[in-house]
Amino acid sequence: MAGDFDPFIRFRHPQNAERQIDTLIGLCKGIVADEAVNQAEAEVLYNWLVANEVNVRSHPVTYPLLEQVTEMLRDGHLDPDESAELLATLRLFTGEAQGAGEFITSSDLPLDDPPPAIVFEGRSFLCTGTFAFGTRPQCVAEIEKRGGTYAKSVRKDLDYLVLGNYVTPSWKHEVFGTKIEKAMMWRDEREMPLAIVSEEAWLMAGEINC
Repeated sequence: MAGDFDPFIRFRHPQNAERQIDTLIGLCKGIVADEAVNQAEAEVLYNWLVANEVNVRSHPVTYPLLEQVTEMLRDGHLDPDESAELLATLRLFTGEAQGAGEFITSSDLPLDDPPPAIVFEGRSFLCTGTFAFGTRPQCVAEIEKRGGTYAKSVRKDLDYLVLGNYVTPSWKHEVFGTKIEKAMMWRDEREMPLAIVSEEAWLMAGEINC
């Protein structure tokens, strides 16, 4: 889980940054400059990471980035949710998010209060936003391992919408914002037994280790 320690800072420190890390940070800054990540940019990033995999694997930050991009492009398509998730990750990696004060925790979002009990067996989940735990496929695997199912959209039989630990204050304008707003509407109108919960609550309920 994210805490006060910033694992990215050691790679942004001029005394510790290696030439390849500097190159990667420059590449990522170029990608996030227009506040979007498209298919071609994701593929360029993936190809760079693979080409430098020996060194990438030696760092505790760059290797998870390679895993994340690999999972996102496994089906050959970067969908809107994955694009938004990758943008958030790259902004965190380059330091753009901290400098601009853009990131907040999901505690500032419309979570159920008090938090509901979270049951996995036989229940459906949808994860949205950027997760500190890992990539979306990793989250799906943990859900299915505990007897739950994963939904691809906010639908009438959805039980839990899980919000990732890292989002932006402008979440209403992000790709995943429509999911949150739709879930809020259905929750408030009591049209469906839907709960909006945090990543922390989801992790605790499933005893999922980061």
